[in-house]
Amino acid sequence: MKIFNLPDLGEGLAEAEIVRWHVKTGDHVAADDPMLAVETAKAVVEVPSPFSGVIKAIHGDPGDTVATGALLVEFEPDASAVGAQRHQPADAGTVVGTMPTADENFVYGANNSTVRANAAHSDRVRAIPAARALAKRLSLDITQIQGTGRGQLVTVDDVLRMTPATGAPAASHASQMPGAQRPGSAIQESERLKGPRRAMAQSMATSRDNVMGCTLFDDADLHGWLHPENHQQGDEPQKPDVTTRVLRAIAEGCAAEPALNAWFDGEALTRRVLTQIDVAIAVDTPEGLIVPVVRNIAGRPVAELRRDVDRLKRDTRERTVKPEDLRDFTFMLSNFGMIAGRYATPVVVPPAVAILGCGRLSHDVIATESGNIEAHLRMPLSLTFDHRCVTGGEAARFLAAVIRDLQKGN
Repeated sequence: MKIFNLPDLGEGLAEAEIVRWHVKTGDHVAADDPMLAVETAKAVVEVPSPFSGVIKAIHGDPGDTVATGALLVEFEPDASAVGAQRHQPADAGTVVGTMPTADENFVYGANNSTVRANAAHSDRVRAIPAARALAKRLSLDITQIQGTGRGQLVTVDDVLRMTPATGAPAASHASQMPGAQRPGSAIQESERLKGPRRAMAQSMATSRDNVMGCTLFDDADLHGWLHPENHQQGDEPQKPDVTTRVLRAIAEGCAAEPALNAWFDGEALTRRVLTQIDVAIAVDTPEGLIVPVVRNIAGRPVAELRRDVDRLKRDTRERTVKPEDLRDFTFMLSNFGMIAGRYATPVVVPPAVAILGCGRLSHDVIATESGNIEAHLRMPLSLTFDHRCVTGGEAARFLAAVIRDLQKGN
């Protein structure tokens, strides 16, 4: 009998939700046949079979949240699969199946004995980040909280069941929500957050507890750049590409002040300034906020950047974006002004140290250096930085470089 656990799907996330099963007990599957689809914080991923065999048991129902490393499937492998494993090196048992290359969508899970061994050598309680942060805020010892999640994972509800005063079970969190005792007073019944919306809640809680955010506000005058003569191709006027222009300006800002293109480890108090600029762009979807990454933005042609941005937005909205397109960003961008709003306090997600927010463009009345009164199109900018490792001067120099680039005529 062989077992298969939920693998790390390449996003470094602690859990995923089962969307649907493609197999049932008694089915015969071939290696690489799809067994189930799971939804992570960012995408829906098909998980294939690591080898050929008969499904003896499946664990978990659609809608269940499963911790990475938790048991999913029990197999009776075909004789050929067993024979192949016997001829593998002795240490090959640490991974079920083969390790895909970087451009594949998943990694096979560790076998159950490895999970148990790792747990035995670790004093760290298994808990989702939001639960750990909540326990800290309530002054609760998380090692004393019994986890009810898959594999005894401590969840937010587990923490909420414990009162700070006595450590005794508290009233249900759901029963304390506004409208819970008044049927019909809410638009809809309370629902459990999942997928991108759940990940957003966890990321924002982590940021709140770990980042000292400070925000600078300013405006970039786009009058010179948006002049029609700067957007002619032959006799046809071209629509200005604001997003790629902002990406270029971010690259100029990082060149002027590299400290904002960095990763910061608050526990070790170490900073890593990075040379390649990989910008995470927030994309609004019905399921919640998803943040794909545009790689290596400095010096790339505008048309190439535009193709990348369009591809990432399309894949994100169709929930087909690859895990490798969602991780390891070095800077963040929010174009909230495409919907509404002039200024904001965007949230930095660790380990990145800065995020630039672009507000709604508007025609403002300004006084020119010659003393004339003119209406110019301006872009409001909001730069949030982690003041634990970025100084106010560094942030101001970065923002000044961004504005200088945006105000250039071409």
